[in-house]
Amino acid sequence: MDGRLPSHMLVTALLRRMNDSGGMGMVLAKGDPQGGGILVIVIDADRRERVLERGIGPDGRTALIESTPANDILSYWQRRRARDPDLWVIELDGAAAERFTAETILQH
Repeated sequence: MDGRLPSHMLVTALLRRMNDSGGMGMVLAKGDPQGGGILVIVIDADRRERVLERGIGPDGRTALIESTPANDILSYWQRRRARDPDLWVIELDGAAAERFTAETILQH
């Protein structure tokens, strides 16, 4: 076991932090409660949407990776879910969305 918290707990913590800060967070698709990956759609203050996931950075360490979908984000995450039904997809709308994602997803 790698000591990471189950995915459902990370998602719950992230949504709670976002909602408690005055932003909005919602689950678009539920994944595997224990070990599903977490894809986060972040809506910036300028209303730009970005996709963030935990991945391996250039230095070989765990990092928050921004995906750049070739088409719209809805199609992107739906295709990803079709290939990986264990994947969680959440959307965060608020000023601290990226910071909360990094702190919650990478630290646990």
